[in-house]
Amino acid sequence: MHAIRDGFGAFASVAVLLTGIAVAAEVRAAPAPTEELPVTAPAAEERENFGASCRTVVQGSRVTAHCHNPYPDTDRVRLHVECERWWDVDSDSAPVDVEPAAHTQVTGRCWKEVRSAWVTHQPADQTP
Repeated sequence: MHAIRDGFGAFASVAVLLTGIAVAAEVRAAPAPTEELPVTAPAAEERENFGASCRTVVQGSRVTAHCHNPYPDTDRVRLHVECERWWDVDSDSAPVDVEPAAHTQVTGRCWKEVRSAWVTHQPADQTP
């Protein structure tokens, strides 16, 4: 009976030791509190809720950008197409205004393969 009591004491000591190590590891892993930066309003020249959402589709050597403007300001979009072949001419479309709640398509192409295509946005009240 004396051996059982000693065995239980050793087991309890190990359990307490392991729990202490686990708690110490958690305390060490917790991030230190940081200073909270004050929240500031966006600058007057920054526009919130601006820019048509555009989706580009590449079919062979042709690219089509489908743009929809859900915002109250007109967005001027341009499609840029970069061609895969070094001799194939990259192209930029003419600016197209997307009125509020309107949809537009802008197209471009390469002679051969298309490497990449993207759309840029600019407020319509600014000159390109």
